[in-house]
Amino acid sequence: MMTEIRNTIRFLLNDRLVELADVSPVQTLLDFLRIDRSLRGTKEGCAEGDCGACTVLVGRLLGGQLRYESINACIRFVGSLDGCHVVTVDALAQPNGPLHPVQQAMVDTHASQCGFCTPGFVMSLYGLWMEKPKPSVQEIEKALQGNLCRCTGYAAIIRAAEAISSIGEVGKDPLVTERENIGRQLAALQDGRRVVIGNEAERFVLPASVEDFAAVFEADPKATIVAGSTDVGLWVTKFMRDIAPVVHISHLEELRRISVDGEGITLGAGVSYTEAFPVIVEHFPQLRELWDRIGGQQVRNMGTVGGNIANGSPIGDTPPALIALGASVTLRKGARRRTLPLEAFFVEYGKQDREPGEFVETVRIPFLDEGIRFAVYKVTKRLDEDISAVCGAFCASLDDQGKVAEATIAFGGMAGTPKRASKVEAVLEGADWNDATIEAAVAAFAEDFTPLTDWRASAEYRMLVAKNLLRRFYLETQEAGHVRLDRAIAVAV
Repeated sequence: MMTEIRNTIRFLLNDRLVELADVSPVQTLLDFLRIDRSLRGTKEGCAEGDCGACTVLVGRLLGGQLRYESINACIRFVGSLDGCHVVTVDALAQPNGPLHPVQQAMVDTHASQCGFCTPGFVMSLYGLWMEKPKPSVQEIEKALQGNLCRCTGYAAIIRAAEAISSIGEVGKDPLVTERENIGRQLAALQDGRRVVIGNEAERFVLPASVEDFAAVFEADPKATIVAGSTDVGLWVTKFMRDIAPVVHISHLEELRRISVDGEGITLGAGVSYTEAFPVIVEHFPQLRELWDRIGGQQVRNMGTVGGNIANGSPIGDTPPALIALGASVTLRKGARRRTLPLEAFFVEYGKQDREPGEFVETVRIPFLDEGIRFAVYKVTKRLDEDISAVCGAFCASLDDQGKVAEATIAFGGMAGTPKRASKVEAVLEGADWNDATIEAAVAAFAEDFTPLTDWRASAEYRMLVAKNLLRRFYLETQEAGHVRLDRAIAVAV
């Protein structure tokens, strides 16, 4: 049976339907808004998803429910927006009408100084207000991790966030009162067709389903798969790379499914960090702080766990922890699937165990057995929105005699791939869990790793940090005579 094809993308932009037949695979939403539609309230600050000046809200139907999330327009491709509702700061207040409650709160608390970052803060606070009308300071700070204010106006902005509900009722907001109507409009745009726009050299595709995706990618294995675009977006905006042809997959609900059984969690490769967060922290509370420090809120809303794995970065946030937990990935090519341990997926820098036309379909994370010690440590130059200099994950179990029955240790930032410390593990296994064993294991790090020096850290620093993280893991299991393993440790240096 032939797949039906549509040659336009269709989405709502504020209160209007947009239908485009001529779109570049690398056109960003930010450029479309500012250049094509003259909606210049959305600003370009960094063009790499760091500063939040370009923040807009994107609504999408998931499981029949319309959900809005803050995203970075500077690295979001227009081609991925089919079936979405894009809301920009320009639409919040009507011409000659009163300010939106979020905007009025910013005015009342004097939360805008130079003003350049203000639209982005407004949109991030808008998204938060709809989800949590009376947020705590901690929730406000988390929602604003991806927004930078060079005038250091954060205290006033937090006061603004606390004041919004005293100015307006979230239940009367248009995105709430019109949600059912907007949902119907978006549902009408979903016709189950494959979208193909452009010629061979400048083409992008939105597959109709996962089966269609498998067929498209098998037929064109050199295509660039784009899920959240938090990494691929920078290939375009910073490195000017030609990524066409492009296959967008963020709209595929089958890849955004999460299932939990008695043995573990299975994440579809398109599950975002935000979507994964509740189930991850419920079953692995040690990962809460690490998860909260993956980019900012906009990046967590866009970025996917499968993408973080598939791009093979040696400093990706999730692979060290998932390797230590014994995670596996299922790869698919056409109708054929194969499953392998996550650690085996990474072959060398820039190379993964993935055949042409094969893609990551799911990630499986087994639950920890009772009594297993587990912790994750992310070391960065700044606390929030920073890439790891070193990320270490430790999993260990002891037998009845207090000896190490099993140890799994994985690091990012110490080699060309996320990598296990196999020599260190060998020293630990079968030995007493004590100071002497830890110091003997520390000496084995030089056999496992030869880290590089770059602008994030020197090789010497990375090696010292890795050794000290093992010491820290050991000491924390001894603290106050019991195992303290209820959270991960997030370290900034």
